[in-house]
Amino acid sequence: MSETAQTREDGSPLRRGWTTGACATAATRSALLALLTGSFEDPVTITLPGGQRPAFALAEETRGDGFAQAGIIKDAGDDPDVTHGALVLSRVEPGPAGSGVRFRAGEGVGTVTKPGLPLPVGEPAINPVPRKMMREVIEALAAEHGIAPDFAVTVSVRDGERIASKTWNPRLGIVGGLSILGTTGIVIPYSCSAWIASIHRGVDVARAMGLSHVVGSTGDTSEKAAMSRLDLPIEAYLDMGDFVGGLLKYLRVHPVPRLTIAGGFAKLSKLAQGAMDLHSARGTVDLEALAMMLADLGASPQMVERARGANTANEVQVLAREAGLPLADIVARRARDAAQGVVGEAVSVDVLVVDRAGIIVGESG
Repeated sequence: MSETAQTREDGSPLRRGWTTGACATAATRSALLALLTGSFEDPVTITLPGGQRPAFALAEETRGDGFAQAGIIKDAGDDPDVTHGALVLSRVEPGPAGSGVRFRAGEGVGTVTKPGLPLPVGEPAINPVPRKMMREVIEALAAEHGIAPDFAVTVSVRDGERIASKTWNPRLGIVGGLSILGTTGIVIPYSCSAWIASIHRGVDVARAMGLSHVVGSTGDTSEKAAMSRLDLPIEAYLDMGDFVGGLLKYLRVHPVPRLTIAGGFAKLSKLAQGAMDLHSARGTVDLEALAMMLADLGASPQMVERARGANTANEVQVLAREAGLPLADIVARRARDAAQGVVGEAVSVDVLVVDRAGIIVGESG
């Protein structure tokens, strides 16, 4: 999907939101100001990497002996983000002389435990761009007050460990909570940039662990079917969803020797047509193409006509299965060829077609 915001049914634009990294940066600025001046900035304004200057209202502010903490509720706009409404907290306190800015994972923020991520093992899961944003805020305020930027920043997310269970973090080896994310500070509704970034990080972790085979699945049912067939560690399984193109293009540059793609008949029929985004809203299955595949397999003219007039791709697959025709195998082979053409020669691709009951009904071989 493009990075531009979509519109509602009435044509009005969807509302953009702010990343956890932007919220943490704003909370850090307000907390540090409270530490230095005795007063929290509310609303607090920050400058994003692209030059935008959003203002954030504080949801929580606390001052204690040698520290200040500010909290901001994440607003993801109209994006269906699992962290929408989460309270992002930043606690700032002085550090030892010469220590510079140091980051800590508070409650609800994870710690990196596996290689391959853009942070070393043992580090708080606060990504590089949010770290840069917070460091720049601290250094600028410290310079204004004529002091060294020696501060410890503890970022927390209330209920973050529970929220993280709905994300890729456990599989990526980020333990104990969420990641503090964002490269622009802005959440673009339905851009799904976080999902695609998670796919990329999954590949990075697999490569760092020396895995030679990864699996991209369109959903939970197809992933479980692949797991029942393949004896691979959990880190090999990539929940690519509809974003097969995002996975293939990344593997072309960051190859793993073998890729298995597992998915439902309809989605993989779209891949067989050359589609790289398999969502139902971004194109339909070419029923005429499926009908011609049936004809090539020796289906009767009546069956071919029924396929042309079918309501869904799965209806065509049921017709083929009842007639004993290996249509799903043909779709798997064509999907493999389409994927192979994108990923290049460094990766060997095979495809598994899975029905709604979780049974593998087609294979590319």
